[in-house]
Parts: sequence; C-alpha cells; structure tokens
Amino acid sequence: MKKVLGIWALISIALAIASPCSFAQGSQDWFKTGTGLGVQKVKLAVPEFKSESPLEQLFHQVLTDDLTYSGIVDMVSPSFYPVNIPSVPNELNAAQWSQAPANAMMVAFGNLTASGTSLSLAGYLYDVRQTPAQSVLAKIYNADATENGARLLAHEFADDIISRLSSGVPGIAQTKIAFVSNRSGHKEIWEMDYDGANQQQLTHLGTISLTPRWSPDDSHIAFTCFEAYRKIVSAQICMYSMLTNRLIAFPRLPGTNSSPAWSPDGNQLAFMASLQGDPEVYVTDSFGRHMHRLTYTTGVSTSPTWNPKTGNQIIFVSDRDGLPDLFEMNADGSNTTKIPLSAATGVAAADLPATGYVVDPAWSPNGELLAFSWRRPAGNYDIYVMDLAGHQLIELTRDSGENERPSWAPDDRHIVFESTRSGSLQIWSMLADGSEARQLTTAGRNESPNWSWH
Repeated sequence: MKKVLGIWALISIALAIASPCSFAQGSQDWFKTGTGLGVQKVKLAVPEFKSESPLEQLFHQVLTDDLTYSGIVDMVSPSFYPVNIPSVPNELNAAQWSQAPANAMMVAFGNLTASGTSLSLAGYLYDVRQTPAQSVLAKIYNADATENGARLLAHEFADDIISRLSSGVPGIAQTKIAFVSNRSGHKEIWEMDYDGANQQQLTHLGTISLTPRWSPDDSHIAFTCFEAYRKIVSAQICMYSMLTNRLIAFPRLPGTNSSPAWSPDGNQLAFMASLQGDPEVYVTDSFGRHMHRLTYTTGVSTSPTWNPKTGNQIIFVSDRDGLPDLFEMNADGSNTTKIPLSAATGVAAADLPATGYVVDPAWSPNGELLAFSWRRPAGNYDIYVMDLAGHQLIELTRDSGENERPSWAPDDRHIVFESTRSGSLQIWSMLADGSEARQLTTAGRNESPNWSWH
C-alpha cells in the first residue's frame, strides 16, 4: 500500500504549500463553528510596554506575534495609536483608543520590570468601548530575566488574553509540538514551542524514530521506534517520559508495531500491530498490558485516532476495499462503518474525484472535525478537513508540495503538518482554514508533528 498506510511500509524505511489553497469556494457555517474561526474578530491594540529592560522589545514582539496568529484578533496598526501610551490603568484614555483613527475595541498594555535575575510583568486588558473602560484582565506575571523568561511572560499574557476573548478557550502560546528530525544524523524525536522556538532533541536512539504522540496530560510521548524482539529488529512502540527525560519500558512484540494513539483519558493506547498476520488495530492500557484486537479483516488497518471528546469512537485507515479509506468504529471494535469520501459532498467531481489515497487522520479536540491527508489521482498529498456529522469537505492545501500528517492544536483553530513546499520536508503550521501558513523548522528534514494537548 506504499506510503499510504504509513508505517507498515516502514520496514523499508526512510519514510520516510506557494500559498495554501484559499479557503475557497465560500466559508461553510459548519467549518466556522467547528474551528471557532467564524467569530467576529476583536480589534486589539497592543502598544509597547513601559520598561527600562532591553528584553521589552523581544517580549513585545513575541506577544504581538502570539496575538496576531490567534485567528480571532485584528491588530490595530501602531501608526493609528494615540501619542499617550498607558502603562497603568489610570493612564488609559479610552476615548482616544476607541475612536478614529485607532478604532480599537480592546487595549492590552502594562509595564515590564527587571530586578536582578527576575523579570516582572504587570499586564492589563481593557474594553475601551465601555464608559468608563472596563477591566477584562489585570495580572502580575514573573519569570527569569532572560530571553526565555521574556518569551514565557509574553506567552502567558497572550494565552490569558485569548482565553478572555474566546469564552474561555485557552490560547496555544505555551503549547509544544513534538516532531521527528534527522538533523543529528538519525531520525529522532524532538520538541519545540508552538512557534518553532526552543527546538531540542529528546531521544538519542541512533536508529529511526517516527510518529510521536503526546499523552493527554503531556507527560509522555508514545512513538514508533526500531528495536529488537528476539534478536529481530522491527518497528515497535516506544515511550518517552517528559517527567524524567528518558525512555521508559514498553513491551516488545513480534512483527511490525506502529502509529500509537492515546485515548483522551490517557489510560489506553491504540496502535497497529501485525503479530497475528495482517496489520490490525489493537489497544492496550498505557503500560502496554491487557492487549486486545479491535479490527478483523484482510489487508492493513492502521493510523487510529480517538474521539478526543468522548473516547467512545476510533477512526482509522484501512485498505480492506482496495484503496486506503477512512473507517469509524466504537472503541471496543464494534460497529465498523466506512466514512464516505465522495465528490457528492459538495465539491465538484472534476476538482475532487472520490478516489485516491487517504492517510493520517486526526480528530479535532472538540470532536466535530477530522483532518487528514488525501492524494488525488496524479496529484499531491493535500490536507482536508471533514465535518463528521455531515461528511462535508474542505480542502486546505492545493498542490504546494506534499502536505501530510496534520495535527490539531488544542484550540481547534490551528493545524500543524509536514510539507515539502519549501523544497525540503519541513514542519509548518496554519490556521485551520488553510491561511497564515508558517514554516517552523529549517535544519535537516523534519516530519510527523504532533501538537500537545495543553
């Protein structure tokens, strides 16, 4: 089944967006609701913070970048700011900010103070449409007086602002992305901040590591490794602890074992295993015990993804009918049904034929949407999103290199993926409507990104 069923072809390994396709053909209501990108954007002004610290410039840039990339904010241009910039609430003149030319709805401001090895932020968010202006957020943040400390303060303040502006949905500025990189000479598991900063190697196995998956509490990463079972090296499930920064024991099995996926309660792990012949989907507890089989069919079944909202369903890929397709089953393996990928879903048949290779399904955190990579006949792999209630489709990328392995951010508004659009295999992120694509990695070849749950 070639690349499609992914890691079953790993034995032969090395397994291994131009602008993304415009959100195209109109914005469907189901998509706006499912991603939270359909809300009216808040016009937000973020003037420089009062500070004598040289770290203020870095802090302000990171804060601005975090807010700009949130998908729910329109940043007011600094050229429209009033002359008088507030650093504390009693210096805020709401009318100057809410009226032309700024026309802001909200203003985030404050002061940044360095004292010895400590950095302190007093951050405020005010609704300037109210008379008097209404406080939405007022908080003191503390960190080390370093560049990483300044970045942390910016991320924390940005996440709090986004949470206030999106009815409690947390921001993603403090989240992490696990991925695979060969920059050290071997394919190892790495992690980075959501914006590509602080990239660091986690594993040092010196072989091949693939498909990292964060546990729901972000304390562990399950991944595909190549280890020996009774002196025969094959794909196995490995486990890395973020608490102890080392590998921890997980049972070795005969055959090929790959593509781990966590249940949303963190108590179970589903993955592909071929210990009884054909690659099938199995499930164990989080320690690799009490293994039982979920699928029974000829061909390959792989790439499970749990419903993160309920934990009651699993979607996976199988070629049981010929080409790889999407299937859904109950978490106990019962009631397996095929998910239709049909041109009848509203996309013109000439533009999106209902055939091709499907790989890498990823269930959105709210349980409403499914992202996956689909290769059209004679085309590239591109990222699609499906409404699981109505099976409607939207194509997010189009023929800008190969675009695969999507993974959702915990806010449902962002997707990270791998792409060759820049000429080499790299990690990119984008808003869930396909816009604002950003390259996160540049060194070596990088693949298989997975966004942390928090």
